[in-house]
Amino acid sequence: MPKLSDTQAIILSAAAQREDRIALPLPESLRGGAAAKVVGAMLGKGFLEEVDADLRKGEPVWRETGDGHGVTLVATDAGLAAIGIEPDDANPAPAGATDAPTEEPMPDTPNEPEAAPKARTPREGTKQATLIAMLRAPDGATIEEIMAATGWQSHTVRGAMAGALKKKLELEVASEKIEGRGRVYRL
Repeated sequence: MPKLSDTQAIILSAAAQREDRIALPLPESLRGGAAAKVVGAMLGKGFLEEVDADLRKGEPVWRETGDGHGVTLVATDAGLAAIGIEPDDANPAPAGATDAPTEEPMPDTPNEPEAAPKARTPREGTKQATLIAMLRAPDGATIEEIMAATGWQSHTVRGAMAGALKKKLELEVASEKIEGRGRVYRL
């Protein structure tokens, strides 16, 4: 099962309880840029899709398209599967699901959400690539050595190891204290 934030799980759970799978309204605490970021990530992973809102039925609007139409958010089968719910074929199709543009990407979405995060690799020549190379060396690296190689401050080095390496790239960073050298980090 893919890793979801609490907010993403709440959004998908609420959508799963609605017959039309509409993910709106979003939680009260999620507004502005934070809402756009969470929804953007969920759209990218294929957990939500944008479909034309049927304003005659009073469907909530996520954003205006500029041509007088609105778009709403609907949980996909992949989104339901991410929270452990098997899609029920008896449920009516989500609003707008009969439109050809929204059906084309659907066959790829069950495989893409889980494969996309694992496909991340740092570009060559970046400070992150330097950090990874240093940590993969047989002797590993200390915070001070990484600081000298990258020009980062110590808190940036620690943040990169915890955020980019552990969370995003899902790499295991181990550390041990070595006499005469201090704490050494390795992948």
